[in-house]
Amino acid sequence: MSLYDKYLLPHLLNLACNTKPLRYQRNKIIPQAEGRVLEIGMGSGLNLPFYDADKVEMLWGLEPSEGMRKKAEPNLAATDLKVEWLGLPGEQIPLDDNSADTIVLTFTLCSIPDWQKALEQMRRVLKPGGKLLFAEHGLAPDAAVRQKQNKYDPTWCKISGGCHMNRPIVPMISDSGFRIRQLKTAYLPSTPKVLGYNSWGYAEIE
Repeated sequence: MSLYDKYLLPHLLNLACNTKPLRYQRNKIIPQAEGRVLEIGMGSGLNLPFYDADKVEMLWGLEPSEGMRKKAEPNLAATDLKVEWLGLPGEQIPLDDNSADTIVLTFTLCSIPDWQKALEQMRRVLKPGGKLLFAEHGLAPDAAVRQKQNKYDPTWCKISGGCHMNRPIVPMISDSGFRIRQLKTAYLPSTPKVLGYNSWGYAEIE
């Protein structure tokens, strides 16, 4: 791991993921989480203030980056939630089948290398009737924006910790054994369009 990835990138990601539009998106879905919750790519814990502690029994935070887990310490200190770190990537979820009532995905699916395997693992650990809550940026519907996304993605991916700006989020979820029950989409304000097309809602196991 380079010094950039270990020390500078966690700081930059924390800043980039904590803008006002992204906080607004987090607040739309995180309060819906309940029971035993698995958050994929917990990062620096930016979702923690938005959970309803009265509805959440405990929270598993899956996060492979030691730097991001370190960055999360202030947010962990400020929450009353019971949080257990899982220091593995999304493709390796060390939980039993049908063990999570809710899975949370916020601005994470863009950067998981083997997203197909990760979604298979999420489907495995989610209980029947449980919810996959998501708010993700991805491939835009407008041709001009998609052209820019495809052009800039290789460079962006190298400097952003593997984040892809052009992943087709909704098909990725719906083609992985989930049925999307609620979906809204929009370009986020004060955000470059190549990074600002957001899809949010929830899905259940088919």
